[in-house]
Amino acid sequence: MKTLIVHAHPEPRSLNGSLKDLAVTTLEGAGHEVRVSDLYAMRWKAAADAADYGAHASSPLQVVRDSGHAFAAGDLTPDVRAEQEKLLWADTVILQFPLWWYAMPAILKGWVDRVFTYRFAYGVGEHSDTKYGERYGEGTLAGRRALLSVTIGGPEAHYSDRGINGPVDDLLFPIQHGILHYPGIEVLPPFVVHGADRMSAAEYPAVAKAWEQRLLTLETTEPIAFRRQNFGDYEIPSLRLKADLESPGRTGFGLHVRG
Repeated sequence: MKTLIVHAHPEPRSLNGSLKDLAVTTLEGAGHEVRVSDLYAMRWKAAADAADYGAHASSPLQVVRDSGHAFAAGDLTPDVRAEQEKLLWADTVILQFPLWWYAMPAILKGWVDRVFTYRFAYGVGEHSDTKYGERYGEGTLAGRRALLSVTIGGPEAHYSDRGINGPVDDLLFPIQHGILHYPGIEVLPPFVVHGADRMSAAEYPAVAKAWEQRLLTLETTEPIAFRRQNFGDYEIPSLRLKADLESPGRTGFGLHVRG
C-alpha cells in the first residue's frame, strides 16, 4: 500500500503531530510506502491566485478555466504539480488535522483549492442526458481510498445527534463527500479523537492503540456507502435523489448514504 499523509498542524509536538508520526512508523513497519506533506513545515501557500497559472492566467482571473489550461499544458507551479503527483502515486490518502471552527484548517483547504484543479480533480467525463460528468464515485482519483484523522477539542457528547455542535458526520460531510468522494475516492469512516485539548499523557496510549488498529486495517475497512451519481440513484440532469430511494426517518446528508 502506498499512502500519502497530508498533515495540517503548526506544532510538531502536538497530538496531531504525534498521530502523524505514529502513522508513518506503523505503516512503514507493516511494509507500506509512505509520503508526508507537512503543510506548515513546507510553508504551503494557501491562496489560489493568478501566480498559480502563469501565462494561462486571464484578466479578470477565472480560476476554474485558467487552472484547467495550466494543468493541461503542464504549467502549474512546481509545488502544485508535486502534490498532484503524490496523489496519483498514492492508493491511500490520510488527512491529519484538528477541527478548527467546524472545518479543516485554512492551510489544508488551501491545499485542496490549489491542488484539486480543473481537469485534474473535476470537470472530466461525458455530459449528456444520461450522464453528468464523472464525479461522485467516478473520476480521475477513482481507485483510491481516503481517511480523515481528526482531533476535536470538545467532548463527544457535544458532537452527537442531539449535541449542540451537531453530529460529527454532518460536519465532515463537505470534506468526505464534497472533496474526496467527488473526484472518485472511496472514503473510510473517520478516526476522530474527542477532548483533544484536555487529553492527559495517561490517556494517549489508548488513543495510539486505536489509531494503530485503524491503520493496520485500512485495506479491509468498508468505505462509507455514499451513493454514486451516474448509477441510477439520481435523476439527471436535476441530480435529485429519486423519490423511491428515500428512507423513512432519514433526512439531510444521510439521504446520500446507502443503507
